[in-house]
Amino acid sequence: MSRVGKMPLALPQGVDVAITADQVTVKGANGTLSRKLHPLVTVKKEGSVINVAATAATAEADAMSGTMRALLANMVGGVSKGFEKKLNLVGVGFRAQAQGQKLNLQIGFSHPVSKDMPAGIKVACPTQTEIVISGADRQVVGQIAAEVRAIRPPEPYKGKGIRYADERVVLKETKKK
Repeated sequence: MSRVGKMPLALPQGVDVAITADQVTVKGANGTLSRKLHPLVTVKKEGSVINVAATAATAEADAMSGTMRALLANMVGGVSKGFEKKLNLVGVGFRAQAQGQKLNLQIGFSHPVSKDMPAGIKVACPTQTEIVISGADRQVVGQIAAEVRAIRPPEPYKGKGIRYADERVVLKETKKK
């Protein structure tokens, strides 16, 4: 059986969980998230603890119980604390500017690049070369950060481009004659 799936999930103060036959809804200070339940998994709320169990004794059911428990933990963490990804711009003249739900980038192209943020995602630029993407849904925050990075990923010779704050880019050596 999955070790992750066996662990009970404690609910912090201010987080409310509603479980129906095929869906789990988590409400908190940062918003509301809902997820469809897998048919091989049952979820029960007992006081301020959520327990996830496999309905069958198969390897797939055990794996899904661990996966569902991890997804629920991410939902609870997202509505209580939230998630954020930090990106850095490396390059001369590279600038970022957040205007409401829009991120404007000047990253060495002949035109400025604009990226709209979906609902529930906030973008901020503390400095011109830093971008902070935050929200309650961990998957969406990571996906948006990956899409912004994909606009101009770090190139291997000078390291110019958009990179995660904790990313280490290994530079290649230039060609020798």
